[in-house]
Amino acid sequence: MESFTYFVFARVLHVIGVVLWIGGVAFVTTVLIPSLKNINGSTNKLALFEQLEEKFSFQAKLATVVTGISGFYMIDVMNAWDRYQHLQYWWIHLMTLIWFIFTLILFVFEPLFLHQWFHEQVIKDSTKIFSWIHTMHKILLALSLLAVLGAIAGVHGLF
Repeated sequence: MESFTYFVFARVLHVIGVVLWIGGVAFVTTVLIPSLKNINGSTNKLALFEQLEEKFSFQAKLATVVTGISGFYMIDVMNAWDRYQHLQYWWIHLMTLIWFIFTLILFVFEPLFLHQWFHEQVIKDSTKIFSWIHTMHKILLALSLLAVLGAIAGVHGLF
């Protein structure tokens, strides 16, 4: 019974992590970036973006860590590693890919070069870079929502 309780707790943490993380990505994609694109002046856009993004950055990092650890734990407890070998579990592959992309961006690319590169691009052409970032966020949000859809349907036996 105790391992079942840990498993349920891990699933709860996993879902809460995904809700906070992908919900935040949805906000950034559908509200923040479109609003910033309407602001004149690259300095104002950059300052506001960084102020708001900084607040979300900690939440996103924490959520990806919690989601990754809880996901690893659940797969390990279920001894479900072989699901990565079967296409019927495409949603597990997609969840893992999405997690990996965001983890790389948040913990590797952002601190190493992405932050500085973004600053340089805003100075060159803020309209172009915010449009590009908006497109990237739309793609990541769409893939994330597809993974959520697949996971919910998959764990309930639809796939």
